[in-house]
Amino acid sequence: MARRIGHPWVARIRQSALVSALPSADLVDGLVAALGGDASRVSAGDSDRDLHSEDMTFHHPVRPDVVVYPTATHEVSAVLALADRHRVPVTPFGAGSSLEGHVIPVAGGISIDLTRMDRIVAVEPENLLAVVQAGVTRNALNRAAGEHGLQFPVDPGADATLGGMAATNASGTTTVRYGKMRAQVLALEAVLPGGRVIRTGSHAPKTSAGYDLTSLLVGSEGTLAVITALTLRLHGIPEHVVAARISFPTLDAAVRCAVAAVSVGAGVTRIELVDTLNMTAINLYSGTSYPEVPCLLVEAAGTRASVDGDLELVLALAEAEGAVDVAHERAAEARSRLWSARHDAAYSWSQLWPGMRHCSTDTCVPVSQLAGAVALAQAELERLGLRGGILGHVGDGNFHVGVTLDPDDAEEVSRWHQLSDALVRDALARGGTCTGEHGIGLGKVGALALEHPDLLPLYRGVKGVFDPHGIMNPGKVVPGDADNPASG
Repeated sequence: MARRIGHPWVARIRQSALVSALPSADLVDGLVAALGGDASRVSAGDSDRDLHSEDMTFHHPVRPDVVVYPTATHEVSAVLALADRHRVPVTPFGAGSSLEGHVIPVAGGISIDLTRMDRIVAVEPENLLAVVQAGVTRNALNRAAGEHGLQFPVDPGADATLGGMAATNASGTTTVRYGKMRAQVLALEAVLPGGRVIRTGSHAPKTSAGYDLTSLLVGSEGTLAVITALTLRLHGIPEHVVAARISFPTLDAAVRCAVAAVSVGAGVTRIELVDTLNMTAINLYSGTSYPEVPCLLVEAAGTRASVDGDLELVLALAEAEGAVDVAHERAAEARSRLWSARHDAAYSWSQLWPGMRHCSTDTCVPVSQLAGAVALAQAELERLGLRGGILGHVGDGNFHVGVTLDPDDAEEVSRWHQLSDALVRDALARGGTCTGEHGIGLGKVGALALEHPDLLPLYRGVKGVFDPHGIMNPGKVVPGDADNPASG
């Protein structure tokens, strides 16, 4: 049985007027010419098309017609000029680690893989910035920046490409201290449909010049342009870092402690919530032996005095909430092992339910509303009988609910959609948002329509200016009215 996508309207996109006007052989030949005659970087083979048909979600994979691997901006320009001229859909692809179907080419066409655009153009320690091509990964940048005592702090878990992180406005465990991807991008280079290359921003630390197109393209999820290069802020590596793992008798106690820590101004770098189910899965996957109860993973960074003060404050709050176990990790290797275990949470579920697919949704609420939102999520998981757990970057009110399911089981998939809808509606009622970091992509088009119905005409207007022929990542964020499930 074919895996269900959960969005029947996607089939209408696939069957719409947005299809290649070129026979497949002519399309491949045109793309080879666009890449300077290098046929090795244009592939219509089954393995390449399969690798670019899905991301880390349970959404039904859809193959592109062809995959291209540019290495320079002028090649991206040539590909988009060809695509726009012949109305061929284009879906940008990085590491493929997105969580809302962003890179699934639901209309077929071209998957443009940017991973070979992996050159670090410059590291300027005196200006606290780096210039990179879009395919550079965050770990590669951190290795280069580390030689100058600097770091790029945004940590979504996966070793994602920086272009992909910008396109989805990624965040992660350090957002409570450093902010999201948008706060780190000073300037960018992007290619518009039709092949025009634009450059926004500058190397200056701030600007008030004109409309902020840099921030518009950061988070646009490949629906407006292809980001090809970025100028990014770098930050100093703190002199002293300590992580603490604090275990609690209940999930509610852990959440209350996190909220209190933020409310009193504890200057932590990370404060992560992990529930019992996730701790159990982590132990099985990572070979660790952490207590299998809800916990907070907390990190403080700075001077020794500031770190000791921040941790003392958090631990006092934890004691007031009945913390049952506290462990400090001061050595770099031990801290790395702790955070690796946290990042492996999604992968670890395969140890508990082999053969099932893991899917995750996120919402974000004001920190004062976090305890109620997490309690609602717990109750909905139990009501719907789903195999699921909760974790999140609770220092900024962002939490994730993950479940494992059989994508061939229509009834189970339906319960997953019920859960996601309930979480979104609850977050909006609390003054929050349908997604804090996963983005809209394919999976939350309806949620965006629910959150900002009055803004949809403006969103479509922006889309129309940048992408008048609708070739850029169709079906994502704000599809046309005919394909928008919220419009039916």
